[in-house]
Amino acid sequence: MTKVGLVSLGCAKNLVDSEMILAMFPHDRFAFTSNAEEADFIIVNTCGFIESAKRESIDKILELAQNAGKVIVVGCLAERYGDELKELLPEADLIVPIKDYAHLHEYLRTLTGEDTIAPMNPLRRVVSTAPFTAYLRISEGCNNFCSFCAIPFIRGRFVSRPYEEILTEAKKLKEDGVKEISLISQDTTIYGSDFPGKKPSICDLLRALEEIGFYSIRLLYLYPSEISDELIDLIASSKIIAHYFDIPVQCASDKLLKLMKRHCDQKETVALFKKIREKCPDAVLRTTLIAGFSGETIEDQRQTLKFLEDIRFDHMGCFTYSPEEGTYGATLPHRVRPSTKQRRMNELMALQRKISYANNKARIGEVMEGLVIGRGSKKNEYLLRSYWNAPDDIDGSIYFVSDRELELGEVVKVRIDSAFVYDLYGTLVESA
Repeated sequence: MTKVGLVSLGCAKNLVDSEMILAMFPHDRFAFTSNAEEADFIIVNTCGFIESAKRESIDKILELAQNAGKVIVVGCLAERYGDELKELLPEADLIVPIKDYAHLHEYLRTLTGEDTIAPMNPLRRVVSTAPFTAYLRISEGCNNFCSFCAIPFIRGRFVSRPYEEILTEAKKLKEDGVKEISLISQDTTIYGSDFPGKKPSICDLLRALEEIGFYSIRLLYLYPSEISDELIDLIASSKIIAHYFDIPVQCASDKLLKLMKRHCDQKETVALFKKIREKCPDAVLRTTLIAGFSGETIEDQRQTLKFLEDIRFDHMGCFTYSPEEGTYGATLPHRVRPSTKQRRMNELMALQRKISYANNKARIGEVMEGLVIGRGSKKNEYLLRSYWNAPDDIDGSIYFVSDRELELGEVVKVRIDSAFVYDLYGTLVESA
């Protein structure tokens, strides 16, 4: 039996592609392995979002080439630098860009001599997450062309996935035992905007998904200027859609936001978060920031720090700016020194640690309902996912103890007893 390995790097959207690739191999002819040394061939689904991700992808390819049989490179790095990679990485036996995924099975058949490999199919995935949880991709590409981001050049323009196809996949996931889904795309908020009459919209899709009967539905990657009152109201009133708003803002300086080609300014962003908190008082807010964008000054940093103090996000991620070739940002003068970028990122994260700790302490005594997602390192210790934390390992964790044995995926209620900088700790109070 032919042994196949797959390494998926980058975001959850890449992971969905990886799950579709795994489903190409019939189980009676292929076996999956995580051991590179015993793999007849191994597929590396690469990320090319920022410089550090590119380096990780290349390092992983070189590492695997030392041990695995054949090495096949797919994903964003292959899409962006396919021809260059062929020269840079002669160790790779096959490099397939995203635009050629429709022919991936043909290339693999030729390389491996196995003619049973099936075409990629969005309705056929080997879900690699825990059995009770899955990502559901609803669109591809992006039209925003933020000056720091190469995604439109890699994944193309925004295209909504067919409405009925999404619902068909969602129903299958539910039948397979999935209890929670996380909607992902490059730009989740504008789903349906490219359909005739801009219908069905993201709100129409969410209402249809609610009817399927999932325990939880979560939205990830919301662009701030595209969040409508209808969407906020729908989330706030829903008992199924997590009251969770993942809204990357990048910074709070109007000067930088303009250079980043973002479509909203600081005043509009502050008003958005105020509105969310008014309409949905228990909303969990998450964001992402960029430190050291070209032209950033001490005053720009001060404005972003004050913004964090004012909004007080529950979760925040930050990375230093990496000029990406082909983007407008890469052409800008006044680049910030690497040491300064790192220092400013550290300042932002230091402030967020204080905010996160204060927010978490305020949750002591709260009872959270959610899914048991794993075992802790201590006896009788488990991990919980509630509306408070997303399944992408970016937010903190909720640990709790239980006197009785619990099943993974079980719905329980936990009282929060103590808080840490990023994590919460509690005790099982009853089954939900």
